[in-house]
Amino acid sequence: MSRRRRKADIIEEVESDWLVTYADAITLLMAFFIMLISFSKVELPAFERVQAGIEQVIGGRGDSERPIFALHGKVQAIVDSQKDLPPGDIQVGFDDEGVVIDFLSGSFFAPGSVELTESAKLVLKRVMRDMSEPPYEIYSIDVEGHTDDAPISTERFPSNWELSSQRAARVVRYFVEIGIEPGRMEASGLADTQPKAPNRDLLGEPIPENRARNRRVSVRLHP
Repeated sequence: MSRRRRKADIIEEVESDWLVTYADAITLLMAFFIMLISFSKVELPAFERVQAGIEQVIGGRGDSERPIFALHGKVQAIVDSQKDLPPGDIQVGFDDEGVVIDFLSGSFFAPGSVELTESAKLVLKRVMRDMSEPPYEIYSIDVEGHTDDAPISTERFPSNWELSSQRAARVVRYFVEIGIEPGRMEASGLADTQPKAPNRDLLGEPIPENRARNRRVSVRLHP
C-alpha cells in the first residue's frame, strides 16, 4: 500500500509541476501581448478598411459608412465645390490618426503674414460646420504650421518657428471665433522640419514648386 501511495504521490506531483509550468507560460504570453498592445498604434483609416472588409466577407455588409471615410468625403466635397481658391491649393488625405487637410499658405495668408484671407475663412468655416455635428463634435482638431527652408528674419518673425507657430495659432483663433470648443484644439509650429517634398535638389538649388507645397497649414481631424 505504501508503495502504491508513493507512486500516486509522485504522479500527482508531476502533474502539479506541469500545471505550474503551463500557468507560468500563459502568464508570460499574456504579459508579452499586453506589452505589444501598449506599444502599438492603431491606424484608424486602415482599421476602418479592415473592419468593412470583414463585415462584407462574414455578414455580407459592405455598405456600412465609416466615420473617418465619411468625413473625408464631406471635406473633399467642400474642397471640390469651392471656386475662390486655385485648384490643388487644398489637399485632403489620411494619416495614421484621421483626416488631414493641407492648406497652402500662398492662398491662405499674405506673404510673411499670419492674417487669413477671406477665401480661406470661407473654406475653413464650411469644413468646421461638419465638425460641430454628430459624430464629429467630439473629434480633436490639431493645427500645424509649416514653412519652407528659406530663412526669415523680421522684427515680428525672427525665424520660421515664429511664423509657422503664429499661423497655426491664427487658424485656431478663427475656429474659436466661429464657435469651436477651444478644448478640442491644439496648435503647433514645425517650421521646415516636416517638408512634403525636398526643398532643394541634389545640387542644393531651391525647387520653387516644392517650397510652395511645403508652405502650408495642416488641419488634422481625429477621434
